[in-house]
Amino acid sequence: MISGATGAVAVILAPLVRERLAQGGMESALGYLFAAVVLMGIIQVLFGILKLGKFIRLVPHPVMLGFVNGLAIVIFRSQFEMFELSHRLPMQQKTLIWAVIGILILLTMAISVLMPKITKAVPATLTAMVVVSLIGLILNHFGIVQVMTVLDFVQAKDPTKMTLAASLPRFAVPLFSFSLEAFRIILSYSILAASVGLIESLMTLTLVDELTETRGFGNQECVGQGIANILNGFFGGMGGCAMIGLSIINIRAGGRGRTSGITAALALLGFILFGAPLIKQIPLAALVGVMFMVVISTFEWSSFRVMKSIPKLDALIIVFVSVVTVVTNLAIAVALGIVFSALVLHGKRERK
Repeated sequence: MISGATGAVAVILAPLVRERLAQGGMESALGYLFAAVVLMGIIQVLFGILKLGKFIRLVPHPVMLGFVNGLAIVIFRSQFEMFELSHRLPMQQKTLIWAVIGILILLTMAISVLMPKITKAVPATLTAMVVVSLIGLILNHFGIVQVMTVLDFVQAKDPTKMTLAASLPRFAVPLFSFSLEAFRIILSYSILAASVGLIESLMTLTLVDELTETRGFGNQECVGQGIANILNGFFGGMGGCAMIGLSIINIRAGGRGRTSGITAALALLGFILFGAPLIKQIPLAALVGVMFMVVISTFEWSSFRVMKSIPKLDALIIVFVSVVTVVTNLAIAVALGIVFSALVLHGKRERK
């Protein structure tokens, strides 16, 4: 699995930051955020030490199917933001740019599919990214058509961002008032963030196990993720968990061991610190093409085939969890799906 900063955890902790910004300013907000991340990590370590990670195996299979399908839909839907950012262009330019984007997306997907049939020495996804990036660079350099790049996307979202830059984080104790009241404020956020992070990670672990026909260790993941988040809080990070999309990309590229996760983290660090000039020139179409391949790999297409042969209530659970995943988030969808499944099972026993 590949782990990192995730939207699921960010959504949980964002209200805490907004609340502290209004009451105490930026320093207070960041102090409470980092303290909450550290506490989240401690809770996750305790979860693993108490060997509670094994309970993810009790998640019903229909919930798992709904979770995976909903996730694929969320990833698919999020890719169209690139098209939305070009809504101010004249229709003629917009049509041409959309056509070029579509061609580059299809080219990325084609290389991802066909490359493994030629050679597996080089990851197909990496090859597709390099090829499409070179094409985008040529199109932009000669003014043939403006292909939106990563930097264009960042600037469209925030006009104050003139470039991409980063530096190594520094160790620091969060600026946090260690009082009972302050602890009470962050506790609920930390518990929820820890729960969301573990649910998403353990569900990712289950999915990876199915794709690779292996068996991971849930309790080790809980402890490892907890330690990472504790360190994260002391180095000014927002916390995170396993990333399903990147984990599937890793599997598609042939990653099977721990070194693939370590390599992904170190490569990401290197790209951010030293490769920003290259990253900002990557066409968004290349990233969208890669994510479309992730969607195709993630979605459980077999669920359509089994819909007619499984109990109607199980089919309803699959659809229910998929919809809730799209509307809310992964953790809430899984939790509600488990409750729904329990009620269905209880109803069946009552009828018997």
